Amino acid sequence: MPGGSLIERYAVHLPVSQRTPRLTLGEGATPLVRAAALERETGIPEVWLKVEGQNPTGSFKDRGMVVAVAKAVEAGARVVLCASTGNTAASAAAYAARAGLACTVVLPAGQVAEGKLAQAIAHGARIVAVRGPFDAALSVVRDLASAGEATLVNSVNPHRIEGQKTAAFEICETLGDAPDALFIPVGNAGNITAYWRGFVEAARSGMARQRPRMYGYQAAGAAPLVGGAPVPQPETFATAIRIGNPASWSGAIAARDESGGAIDAVTDAEIRDAYAFAARCEGIFCEPASAASIAGLRKRARGGGLRDVRRVVCVLTGNGMKDPESARSLAGPIPEVDATIDAVRRALA
Repeated sequence: MPGGSLIERYAVHLPVSQRTPRLTLGEGATPLVRAAALERETGIPEVWLKVEGQNPTGSFKDRGMVVAVAKAVEAGARVVLCASTGNTAASAAAYAARAGLACTVVLPAGQVAEGKLAQAIAHGARIVAVRGPFDAALSVVRDLASAGEATLVNSVNPHRIEGQKTAAFEICETLGDAPDALFIPVGNAGNITAYWRGFVEAARSGMARQRPRMYGYQAAGAAPLVGGAPVPQPETFATAIRIGNPASWSGAIAARDESGGAIDAVTDAEIRDAYAFAARCEGIFCEPASAASIAGLRKRARGGGLRDVRRVVCVLTGNGMKDPESARSLAGPIPEVDATIDAVRRALA
């Protein structure tokens, strides 16, 4: 897969011109890794993991953010603004720093993993935490953007969706076609919307012969699309998808219906088990929300809903280092012993 700027690689598929700066931190071209342990467990002949945690700031957000920030620079913006559960904040702050722009981030207080907050701080973002869920933070930044105070770079910005659709192109390029089914976590629902757009465009352009069924998975405590109504106080340890009123609601429903797929929920216990499975059986350390795609695949396979499927891709949206507290919770206390062989052997026993 070619390197360089994602904007340059996919310019003909993106809303860019010669005036759009070719901003880059080396985003995109992320690995598609064969998942042998999941194949054995599910009985599906081919299972692949799209490891988006290999993007520059450790999440899929970089694909859309590079386009959104480049277009903001082209339009003469001086400040970008976002609400975030963490990954958007890290990405916006990094690309703003790269472009020489200021960045303001509004977070839901106490609901952002430390690794993500640290990134936004390190990149120099101005950060405000508001009392309430992510949806309250998004409402505030939309009002600020409407007042002309900054350019909004959340996924309600259409350039974000355009950049994120390039992951679907990469899957088709690597596999030679779209998969039979794609499993993806759903929070604010911009990513499932973007992937579906990418697969539709890939089929139209001859990059793929088929379009996959789209299977989106929300956390059971934050599943407005499953329940059909916003969730005022969403709850899940998978902080990246702790969203009660997705901004791209209609796009997610369209992706589900047009592809013949489904949007379902998985419990925190199922997400946590899939999170540990990915690390310990596939060797891939993803953040908890990413594991919703694997949890969803396992759930649907157990239910017999994938008997006609031969090739599946699960999207892993972010790197496990984003949320070290969750990783630490997988094990008990680490024993501390004298530096002798006998002491170490006793501890291991």
